[in-house]
Formats: sequence, structure tokens, C-alpha cells
Amino acid sequence: MSTTSVLHHTATDWGIVAVFAVVYLGMFLGGLPRLKLDRSGVALLGAIAVIGLSGLPVEDAARSVDLPTIVLLFAFMVVSAQMRLGGFYGAVTRQVGALPLSRNGLLAALIVVSGALSAVFSNDIICLAMTPVVARLCLQRGINPLPFLIGLACAANIGSAATLIGNPQNMLIGSVLQLPFGGYVRQALPPVLISLLLLWLWLAFGPGAQTASAPQTVDQPFAAMAEAPPQEPDFDAWQTAKGLVVAGALMLIFLFTDWPRDVAALVGAGLLLLSRRLHSSHVLGLIDWPLLLLFMGLFVVNHAFETTGLAAQAVAWLGAQGVHLAEPGPLLVVSAVLSNLVSNVPAVMLLLPHLGGSSGQAGAMLALVTTFAGNLLLVGSIANLIVADLARQQGIVIDWKRHAITGIPVTLLTLAVVWAWMRWAL
Repeated sequence: MSTTSVLHHTATDWGIVAVFAVVYLGMFLGGLPRLKLDRSGVALLGAIAVIGLSGLPVEDAARSVDLPTIVLLFAFMVVSAQMRLGGFYGAVTRQVGALPLSRNGLLAALIVVSGALSAVFSNDIICLAMTPVVARLCLQRGINPLPFLIGLACAANIGSAATLIGNPQNMLIGSVLQLPFGGYVRQALPPVLISLLLLWLWLAFGPGAQTASAPQTVDQPFAAMAEAPPQEPDFDAWQTAKGLVVAGALMLIFLFTDWPRDVAALVGAGLLLLSRRLHSSHVLGLIDWPLLLLFMGLFVVNHAFETTGLAAQAVAWLGAQGVHLAEPGPLLVVSAVLSNLVSNVPAVMLLLPHLGGSSGQAGAMLALVTTFAGNLLLVGSIANLIVADLARQQGIVIDWKRHAITGIPVTLLTLAVVWAWMRWAL
């Protein structure tokens, strides 16, 4: 990238670049120092700033938002809220816990259930609903809950990569690149299944597995909490059946028809909101509105940054050095690093504009890598933080060191699986 091309930009362009840099610093830090702002607040204020700086009409700012992604994400939040209010997640976890399984057998069952549910419903919701039940189950059995809770978070992240609806970044990738649902599942399912197996092997037989029955990471108050009644909603067979029917119908539509996924999901969400027993305010109260706001704010900020031309110049410069982002090697490294610097959704937003002409394989790799990379560090994904926060409320300590013992090796192994599968198997 030449000095002349950089100096050619206006003061407005550099103002937008400054806002862009501050916004992504906020993504990295989880907020901004001395300000009561989380990532969503930073993205919103960033969008307001670039609109004010550039004079971008509000209508143009709105058009920069990928509405199908927002609609799809909202619709599946409604479906997940339906399942949670129906007590489905807690009931499934308790049924698994009641099975006469050994410690490693129970661990395998929970990894499979967490991964499978996360492929259809939100991985964050799965962790939110299952964490208290898993913790209580482990304490009642007298086994250390730490491997089970870390395994729950890692499996939810890995399993969510199996479909284009398993997590927000996959929804975004599928919408922008127009990836076929069934084609993506065929590409992603093998590395997801292999990665879940590797996760189980590490937790069952890796370092510390032999001493995992001693709950050394549990504070004393938790002994009483192990017998406390569950805090999740009671199981409601009718509400659960409604949610499962809608979710199953949507999966069939996505797999076997070319109907727009956002429209089909929105209709399904509308059907679930028609209820005589669950008030719509209860369902909508479980919607992650800040996440939707985060998406919309980042769409506007990224669009403004793209108009400066600096991103295109940087990518062109990298190409001249032989580094092409759409190629498997550079894409894996860059997306894994960015996912742990600014989180996976912002990382995907940064990279997607430069994969527009790429094949579905590049889109599949981006989805798999940004999702799997979330297991590297405790702060790498919201699912990890949800499990850690809920565990802490019940006296179980999951700090970054304890998470890293599993997260780092599992992430490196699963990224190697993605590389091998995308490089040679396809």
C-alpha cells in the first residue's frame, strides 16, 4: 500500500478510521475504559459517530444492515426462548444425568446433547439453561463439575458450527455469501463430529482426568446448593412440542426447499408467539436485544470504513505480497487471530467483504474457524463467559487458567481438523 494512496484520504476518512479503531478496541476490551459501555453500546455509539462525521443519510445507514441476518437471528431467538420457557433444556439434561453411566459415559452424553442442541438452537441459550443443571448433577454424583462445565461450553461452541443457524456468525456468513444450507452441513458436519470426539478424549483421558473425581474447585457453599431446587422453568410438554415442531419444520424447509431462510424463520417465530399460555412479553424478554444492536451498529461502522477505501487497499497490498485472504491458510490464521482479538462476530464482519467472489469452501472454513477459535480463551466466546458466570454464582471457580488447560489444546486440535478436512478431504 503506497504512501501516496494513504495520504490521498480526506479528514473525514481519517475521522471514520479513528471511530472504527475505537469501536474495535471496544470489541477487544469488551467496552471502553472509564465508560459504562459494553460491546453493544460501543457499536451503537460508533454507528452514530460515523453517521455524524460522514453525513451518511440514515436511509443509507439502514441499507448497510444485512436485514435477512437480523431477521433470522431474531426469529431463532424466539424459537430458543420458546424451548427455554417450556423447560426443554433442563429436562433433557436431567434425563441424561439419570442414565446409569460412568463418569466418562456421562461426559460423552452431555457433550453430544450440548453439541446437537447447539446446532439447531443458540449455543448461548444452551449454556444458559444447562449450566446450573449440569453443576448440580455433578455435585450430587460426587464428581468434579469443572470438566463437565468446560466441556459443555466447548461442545456448545463446536456443535453450533454444524449448521448455518447454530450461532450468529454462521447466520451472517450464510446470508451474505448465500450458502446452501444442506451443502454447508455436508461440509461442516464431519469436522464438527471429529472435534466433539477430540474434546471428549481430552476431557476423559487427558491431563487431570484421573483426579477429576475430587471436586477441588468447588467452594464450601456449593454443597448446600447441590440440593437446591432447579431455577429453570418446569417442563411443559405442550410448549416444548410446539417449539420442536416449528424447529423441525424449519430444518426441513432449509434442507429441502429454496425458500428464503429469514422469511421461513420469521413465520415460525410468529406462530410461536400465538399462544394462550405464554405471554409474548415473556418470550420477547428473552430476546438478546443487545446482540441485535451490536450487529446493526457494526454493519454501519464497517460500511463507513469500507467507503474510505483503506480496507480494499490493505487487502490489495496483502495480495501483492502473496497473501490472499480467500485461500485456506491465510483465512484460517487471520480468522482465528481476529476471533480472539475482537470476538467472532466482528471478525466475520471484517473478513466477509473480502470473500465475496470466493467459493462455499471459504465460507465454510470461515464459519468453522471463527466458531472453533472461540474455545481458545475463556473470553473467546459468550458461551464460555455464561458458563463461568453461572458456575461462579454457585461456588464453582472457572478462571482463565483452568479453562486454558482444555481450551488451548482442544482449539489447536480442532483447527487442525478443519485445515485437514478443507485442504484434503474436499
